[in-house]
Order: sequence, then structure tokens, then C-alpha cells
Amino acid sequence: MVVHDLSRPRAPRLPRWLGRPGFHVFLTGLLMVLGFMLAHRLSERSGRDQLSALSTERLELYASNLAAELGRHASLPSLLAIAPTLQTLMQAPGDEAARRAASQMMARVNVRAGTHQIFVATPQGEVLAASETLTPPPRLAEAVAQGRVHFFAADPSTGSTDFYLLHPLRQGGVTGGVIVVRFNLAPLEATWVDLGLRSQGERILVADEQDVVIMSSVQAWKYAVLDHADPSRRKALEASARYPQAVGRDLELPVTLEVHQGQQVSLTLPGASRPRPMLAQQRQILPLGLRLVALSDLSEVRQRAQYAAWGGAAFGASIGLLVLYLSSRRRALRQLTQAQAALRQAHGQLEQLVDSRTAELRQTNEALKTQIAQRLKTESELLQASKLAVLGQMSAGLSHEVNQPLTALRALARNSIRLLETGRADAVAANLQIMDDMVERMSRITRQLKSFARKADEAVTGAVPLLDSVRNALVLLDHRSRPMGLQTDIDIPEGLQVRAESNRLEQVLVNLFGNAMDAMEPESIRRLRVKASADDAGRVLVRVQDSGPGVPEADLPHLFEPFFTTKPAGEGLGLGLVISAKIIHEFGGTLRAERLPDGEGMSFEFDLAVAPAEAADV
Repeated sequence: MVVHDLSRPRAPRLPRWLGRPGFHVFLTGLLMVLGFMLAHRLSERSGRDQLSALSTERLELYASNLAAELGRHASLPSLLAIAPTLQTLMQAPGDEAARRAASQMMARVNVRAGTHQIFVATPQGEVLAASETLTPPPRLAEAVAQGRVHFFAADPSTGSTDFYLLHPLRQGGVTGGVIVVRFNLAPLEATWVDLGLRSQGERILVADEQDVVIMSSVQAWKYAVLDHADPSRRKALEASARYPQAVGRDLELPVTLEVHQGQQVSLTLPGASRPRPMLAQQRQILPLGLRLVALSDLSEVRQRAQYAAWGGAAFGASIGLLVLYLSSRRRALRQLTQAQAALRQAHGQLEQLVDSRTAELRQTNEALKTQIAQRLKTESELLQASKLAVLGQMSAGLSHEVNQPLTALRALARNSIRLLETGRADAVAANLQIMDDMVERMSRITRQLKSFARKADEAVTGAVPLLDSVRNALVLLDHRSRPMGLQTDIDIPEGLQVRAESNRLEQVLVNLFGNAMDAMEPESIRRLRVKASADDAGRVLVRVQDSGPGVPEADLPHLFEPFFTTKPAGEGLGLGLVISAKIIHEFGGTLRAERLPDGEGMSFEFDLAVAPAEAADV
């Protein structure tokens, strides 16, 4: 007798075809295909996103590097524009002596600044003076007519890219010429080429507004055209004289690219037989009219996707084998867990590597920004440093100047104590009056020193009493003028006010007076004359004359050049007159120097605008 156990439910029977080996083979194959496709797609998308983020960071670094290189000499043309040598040349463009003097000055500045060429040309492109013999670029006249401050042009001899900085030279409100500074971008491009050789996965190129490559880490792409250029456009590009040779082949690169995610393109690299997949990203540099394009190789991303795809296929096969071989379920799950853990670890290591590289790039970018900010800040602090240098030179004399009254005050105080003990009140009062005069004298010196050391606001100008500024400057130099027996002749009308800033005007006067005292030191007669006169045009002419030996005629053209000095080594940097000329130029005037007749000394003069009395600068 057979007894059936009715307490345990009977498992439903599966269809017979589910247990056939052919179904398990089909299921295993289907899972392998699905795993292959899904893993390949996900891995490729992840790798592309990571490569895009890394390429974006590097693109910003390249853009910052290019902007820093192009802006390194941005202020040089404007500084040269106020040089007296170039102003003399603009007044007499046909004078050969003026041309020769300007050429010599620009040759010296060219060597010191590290540029390639500096020259002055007419608005029509004719060279008036240059640091060396040259042929002006064909685009010069066009750039001057369009009012450009910079442009790119190719060097016809080397094929490298040159960058030109322009600044107009005006006389009476009319542009009489233009000063041009040229420097070559071949060193920067060489670093890109070296980086491209070391990192085969990334290429950099720079295209101008005509979509022609002017810089590239791949030399074969130089002067190639992005996208496709028809014959008429190619003829127009070759006839523009912007490039030293025939325009290169088409790169078949889209003109418009996605800024963040980038766009996949296929390019045939030099020496390769077939095109390779590349991720193209670009960054617009609007002030220069350029586009910086980064091309990252997707081969490694696709290779990793293939590996991941095979891993996905293996995962699908393992699922099929789990269904087919229920007996190995525990072992298969353990292998799957281990595979997933290894995948997470590899993914974590990759993310850590990407984060580390990104942090390094950010740090480098911040360092570059800090260096640029420091260079910009140096120019603004140069005036204050000059004043502090003058105060440092005067420190010994001022110490002696203050020490004498302190010694006298101590002696008078002790004497007054004894006089009070003897009841001589009149003598005590006389001593107190002398002590009050000495304290007032020290207070006047320290008050003027504090005012002189204060950092002035260059943007604020007003009506400044000229006579007070002259007297304040003489107070600062009193410790030098009295021991040398300096005779001062001040001829300035009372109440005469000029349009300036008092602190910076006093700095100019201290520089001029100090130079005059240095020049008169070995002379027996030491006379300093300061004269000022106003004309009908609303201008005040200020002259500072000394009785020294004067500057030799050969050194006169170089007085206002940076780092030029006639003093012995260690006693001057050659920046005082340059800074003074820049301050007067910002006030709307010009600082000039000339020898007095019969070798009687030197005369420095500058002109300022007359200021109304009611607008006095407080």
C-alpha cells in the first residue's frame, strides 16, 4: 500500500524544453551577447566622460599658458610710446639722426626685454626706425587701418608664427605712426611638440579666425584648413599673404564643436595608414580671435571598453552556467563576487588617479594665475618702492637730524631743573621756548616723512599748491642741503595751483632735487633754482636747475631709459627719472632735460595744467 505525504506541497513541474541542453546553450549565448553590448557601452561612455573632463582641465591650462605668453609684453609698446626719443622721431620723421637714435634705443630695449624685433612705422607700413634691419609684415598697413592692437602673421623664412603688438604714436591728436613689438611663438609651440611626442594620446592646435591652423603640436598640421575649403576659398587664403606657404590639406575637423562633452571625429595622423577616432574639444579665446582645439585619442578608451565588454560577456556566460549547473551555484556566486570586488577596486583606483591628476592641474593653474597677478601688482608698487628707497637713502641723515634736537632737549631739560632750584624762572621760560621750537622742527620732519611714505591713489588728482609741494620736498632733503651749504632760489608765485596728486608730485620733486644735489656734491658753488611760470594756454612750466657739471651730451638721449644711470655702481638703479617721467605723463605733461649754456649745469622741466583755486586738493 502506497501512502502519499500530503503535508509538503509538490513543486510545479517545469516544461520539458526548459531542461534540454540546447535551450541552456541558447540562453548562455544570449546572456553573453547582452552582457557584451551593455558592458561595452557603459565602459565606453564612462571612459569618454573621464577623458573629456581631463582634456577640459588641460585645455584650460593650455589657454592660460598661451594667454600668459601673449600678455607678457603687453605693456611694453605703451611704455616705449612715451620715450622722448620716439617723440622726437615723430616730430621729425625724416631726420636721420632721430631715426638712428630711435633705432639704437629700440635695439637696447629689444635685447633687455627678450623680444625679437621692435620698430616704428608710418600708418602706411613704412619703417622709420627699427631695432634691426627688417621687412615689415604685409598685414601691418591693414592692421593699422583697422585700429588693431595686435595680430598674428607667419614668419616667411622659418614658417613659425609671430605675434605683433601695436600702439599708435600721436602728435596733436593725429596718429603719426605706430610702434610695433614682435615676438615669436616658436618656443611655446616647441613645448607643445615635445609634450605631443611624450604623450601620444593628446594633440593641440590653434586656429585663427580664418579657420587656418597657425600653431600645432603636430607639425604636419601647420597651416591646414579646418573642415573643407573649396578652391575659391583656398585661393583667397593663399592670396591674403598671412601664411608663408600654400595652405595645407583639409583636416576634416568640424568648425563648430561641443564645448564641454566634445565631439568624436576621425583623423589620419601623420605616418598612419588609416584614420583614428579622436575626441575633439575647443575653447574660444575671444580677445585674440583664436580657437584652441584639443584632440584626445579614443583608442585606449575603446580598448578598455573591449576588455569590459568581454567581461560583460563572461558575466552573461556565468549566469547561463549558473542556470545550467545548479550544483556549482555557490562557487559561481563566489567568483562573481570576487570579480565585482576587483572591478570596484579598479574603478576606485582609476577615480583616485583622475582626482590626483585634476588636483595637480588645478594647483598648476592657480600658480600661473598667482604669477600673473604678481606681475601686474609689481608695476603698481614700483612707485611706492621708489619712495621707500629714497627714505632708506635719507635714513642716516634724518637720524642725525633728529638726534641733535634730542640731545639738546636733554641738556636743556636738566639745565631747567637746576634753574628752577635757583629760582630763575625767566631762564627756564627761555629754555622751554627753545625746547618747543626743537619739538616743532622734529614734528615737521616726521609729519612730512609720513605724508611722503603714504601710498598715493593714482586715480585721484586735484588742485595742488605748487609752492607747498616744493617746500615739502626741500624739508625731506634738509638733512642733505644744510651740511653742503646749498643755496636755493625759489621763484614760484604764491597761490599757484596745478592739476596733479600732491604725494606723487612731491616724489617727482624729491627725485629731481636729490639728483641735483648728487651732481653738485663735488662742486664749490652749489645753487638750486626752482622756477614756475603760467602761460595763456592754462599750462604751468616748472624748471629745476642746478650748478653741477651736467650730463654729457652722449648720455642725454638715454636719461629716461630704464636702468640707465650715471652714478657709480651700487648708488642708483636708474629708475628715478623713468618713474618721474611716467608720473608727469599721467598728469598730462612731459618731463624733459637739457644742458644749460656754457656748461653751467642741468635743467629739468615739465609742464602741468593750471588748476582753479576753488578745487584745492585736500
